[in-house]
Amino acid sequence: MTAIPQPRKSPRQLRSQHTVDTILQATARVLAAHGYAGTNTNLIAETAGVSVGSLYQYFPNKNALIAALHQRHDNQMLDVIDDVLNSNPAATLTERVAAIVQAMLHAHMLEPALHRVLEREFPLFDTPREHSLADQDIHRRMRHLLELHRAEIVQQDRDLATYVVLRIMESLVHAMTLEPPAGFDTRQLEQAVVDAVMGYLATPGGAAPVKTRKAATATSRAPAKKTPRRKAAA
Repeated sequence: MTAIPQPRKSPRQLRSQHTVDTILQATARVLAAHGYAGTNTNLIAETAGVSVGSLYQYFPNKNALIAALHQRHDNQMLDVIDDVLNSNPAATLTERVAAIVQAMLHAHMLEPALHRVLEREFPLFDTPREHSLADQDIHRRMRHLLELHRAEIVQQDRDLATYVVLRIMESLVHAMTLEPPAGFDTRQLEQAVVDAVMGYLATPGGAAPVKTRKAATATSRAPAKKTPRRKAAA
């Protein structure tokens, strides 16, 4: 497994947190505009309005900054799910799924160029799910959401359903960001993702396999068993 570049230290005070946020925002702008080859710490510091020394206080190189952008993205997705869970307790599962998809797609569309660079050029700098606290929290939140609405779904294995729902959302939202299909507006794209998720949740698992045409034909041609006649009573 490729080692994920790490920051030198984490900010502890509000002021230092603001500095780090400013540096990451500048990294996102520079990376989206110039790509990896055209990105360097001097340009990032200049864009952020901080000294290079301040940048190096938290990040050893630009690779650590890119890894931090992946982590920032995971935290944003966690905030999206938390916001939905904490709002409108009377909402149906479909309404909550729609709210999550809408917020996810909106967050990606704000920085489409950045996401193209991160997903296509540096996916290895994204912390694996089994080691990412944000990803684990996202899984737990989605699992909780499905449990809250268990009466609205037919999938019995909630853990598997959580995995599938998150992969559907992530895969389609990323695809729509990286290569948006022509001729469709955002509302149509959002609805397509919601339909895919709810279609899966409403489909019973373990359904009987569909007979193939050949098998069905063979069954129909099979001779019927004769029922033995009873002898008439004397």
